[in-house]
Amino acid sequence: MKRKELLKLIEEGENLYCEFKLHFSSEEKIAKEMIAFANTKGGYLLMGVNDDKKIIGVQSEKGEAELIKIVAAKFCEPPIAYSLDYLNIDEKEIVVVNVKESKNKPHRLQDYKKELDINKAEVYIRVNDKSILASKELIRLLKANTGATELKKYSIGSNEKIVFDYLANNETISVKQLSHLANLSDRRASRTLVKMVRAGLLFIHTKENGEEFFTNAGNQL
Repeated sequence: MKRKELLKLIEEGENLYCEFKLHFSSEEKIAKEMIAFANTKGGYLLMGVNDDKKIIGVQSEKGEAELIKIVAAKFCEPPIAYSLDYLNIDEKEIVVVNVKESKNKPHRLQDYKKELDINKAEVYIRVNDKSILASKELIRLLKANTGATELKKYSIGSNEKIVFDYLANNETISVKQLSHLANLSDRRASRTLVKMVRAGLLFIHTKENGEEFFTNAGNQL
């Protein structure tokens, strides 16, 4: 990364693709940010910049780099690939952690379990300028979409018709709403909506509080 590119990132502030960290705080907190970027669209973690866009710098480039290496390998499951850039701005050292969107989603905070437990795993995603816990629905989508294609032969049943009828008069639908309308368990309602997203019939949206809602694929919000 060049100096001009870094300064532009800082000027634009924290957003979907960029997070500022004044210094290395804890392994879990840094892992959370790296996991969120890997599970979403990728992004940059700028070490040595505070929330007000002020460049403070880090005390030790090598120290930060070693800590990042440990986090990516031991605190993220599966481990996360990344690259580092070191830039000097006004005699202050900045470490840029570049995390690409992963092809091996979902990544989670290390829990030392052989398989992903959808009910307990701490899977993070990026929403606007925040890294938040992913819902069960989104975790299912991340898992299903890894190496998978759209559901080409998805048949429309009674539950799907209820969804379309509801969306004909409402902008959004949630798992709870479908569960009530179709007299389904939350689990079955969730699976129905997730399959409709995979089939390209619905879009899934995430609020900053982590709540999910769904819209007709023909009506983006």
